[in-house]
Amino acid sequence: MNDKGARYEEQAAEFLRAAGYEILDRNWAAPTGELDIVARKGDTVAFVEVRARSNPGYGTPAESVTPAKRAKLIKTAMAYLKARRPQADTFRFDVIGIVPGGEPEHIESAFTADGYGF
Repeated sequence: MNDKGARYEEQAAEFLRAAGYEILDRNWAAPTGELDIVARKGDTVAFVEVRARSNPGYGTPAESVTPAKRAKLIKTAMAYLKARRPQADTFRFDVIGIVPGGEPEHIESAFTADGYGF
C-alpha cells in the first residue's frame, strides 16, 4: 500500500473509533485478498473497505467497489471468520469513501453476501 492509501485508512479508522467502533484488525490478509478494516460496534462486526477518489468525475469512491471486488471481499471475510472466530450476532460489509479535503462517507451495509455461505 502506498503512503496515500495508508493515510486514508488511518483517517477511516479514526472516523470509526470516534463513532464508537473497536478496531479488531487492519490490513488482514489471506490468499483470497485483504480486508482494510475489521471493526466491532456492539454485537455487529463490520468488514470495512476504504476507497478514495481524487477526481469525483470518475464517480464516488463507493462506486469503485465493483462486483468482482465485492466477491473478493466476501471470500476474504469468510476466511477471516474461520481464522479469527469473532463473537458477533451480525456481520456486514461497509464502505468508507474518502475524497481529499472532505469528511469520510460511511455506508453501512453497502452490500450483502447473498449467495455465499457463512
